Amino acid sequence: MNREEALALLRQSVENQNLIKHMLATEAMMRALARRFGENEETWGLAGLLHDVDYESTKDDFMKHGVVGAEMLAARGIGAAVVYAVKSHNEALGFPRESLLDQTLFAIEGLSGLITAAVLVHPSKKLAPLDVPYVMKRFKEKGFARSVNRDHVRGCTEFGLELEEFVGIGLKAMQDIAPELGF
Repeated sequence: MNREEALALLRQSVENQNLIKHMLATEAMMRALARRFGENEETWGLAGLLHDVDYESTKDDFMKHGVVGAEMLAARGIGAAVVYAVKSHNEALGFPRESLLDQTLFAIEGLSGLITAAVLVHPSKKLAPLDVPYVMKRFKEKGFARSVNRDHVRGCTEFGLELEEFVGIGLKAMQDIAPELGF
């Protein structure tokens, strides 16, 4: 599946524009991390873009989230690595995150939410003026973006990145696609 086909599937399966933006942000960050680690950018990008493709259809039964998406992707011939990463990104399912792809997707999802929340409280409401210290300050505020599990984001240390570097890579990736994200 190429990116255009993935975008068509995403738009067919997801109506919520904020969720689509989250998936685009996750794709951008996954591509940036693939470059950082010398991995396949297309594969990692697909995992980021499609990781929540089933969210709207499974939001009332979270134990199906990731499984339904993985089945959708497998039926369309997506590679096993992406299918498994999509399935393992839902911690509630208990699938171990075995590969670097799995670990990265899991950590990135929270970072996407944190950066988005940081944009929304910034006076400019834009990604461009944000920097790593600003996002880190928000990260340390317990009451800020409560739905973001800080431990998931800190999981970046399990694959060899310090938190500040991880935030920097994610922030730059989102800034690079700011017009698509509306920020």
